[in-house]
Amino acid sequence: MRKLTIPEEEYMLPGHTACLGCGATIAMRYVLKALGKNTILSIPACCWAVIPGVYPRRTLQVPLLYTAFEVTGAAISGIREALNAMGKEDVNVVGFAGDGGTADIGLQALSGAAERGHNIFYIMYDNEAYMNTGIQRSGSTPMGAWTTTTPGGKRRMYKWEPKKSVAEIMVAHHIPYVATVTIAYPEDLIAKIKRAKEIKGPKFIQILSPCPTGWRYSPDKTVEISRLAVQTNMFPLYEVVKGTYRITVKPKNPKPIKEYLRLQGRFRHLTDEEIERIQKQVDENWKELLKKEKCTNEE
Repeated sequence: MRKLTIPEEEYMLPGHTACLGCGATIAMRYVLKALGKNTILSIPACCWAVIPGVYPRRTLQVPLLYTAFEVTGAAISGIREALNAMGKEDVNVVGFAGDGGTADIGLQALSGAAERGHNIFYIMYDNEAYMNTGIQRSGSTPMGAWTTTTPGGKRRMYKWEPKKSVAEIMVAHHIPYVATVTIAYPEDLIAKIKRAKEIKGPKFIQILSPCPTGWRYSPDKTVEISRLAVQTNMFPLYEVVKGTYRITVKPKNPKPIKEYLRLQGRFRHLTDEEIERIQKQVDENWKELLKKEKCTNEE
């Protein structure tokens, strides 16, 4: 992907109430830079429901609608249709929800919005657990992770189910644009959102957003961990445009998954055998993605 200049305009000002090193705040900042001022946000119960600050003060410089946990897809559908009825079809309507409110609680409303074909953005900032309510396991929590509801102990009852692939679920809805991005690659993130702006219909973008509090690492490691997620193939960066896959960052020599896991306290309990189990799953997922890219680009 060619390099591009990151827009200088800021639609997220200093003074938010997020934790130090919060990846979700960086994600929002880049998203708004790419979308511009002509944007309306809908945010459900999640970390970002409190990050903007206490009324009348706020850090966001665009209109914002707060909704219940499960209804982001329905809320942005209604906003979109209301704007269309007013002749304001050039406004970006964006649902910005966490993984709990997307992969689990909000999946039904998202699926309905995708099926109806509204011209909307649904952005899932993925910090891989219910962070705002106490670091509980979500469907997006990765294999082997500690959470407060999968605390382990002698029976090692950590989260051993695979991470739910919401991006692939959205591809299965046959929507025109699906992408994965992360904050360590801002040019990739902004380029994909700008490309999505040119496409009419539902757009789904999943942003890996590391969480120092829930992932148990020092706040100054957020970007490093985000980059390692890509360099180890733990979180591949790709886009699917009308069914055609394109991997946008391909590590030439992928780093071992152990480098990513060992920086995070939520994986500190893992044995070498368990890390190898996760490595095999990551390798299988990467091979499958390469196969999809090849198959969908064949003439």
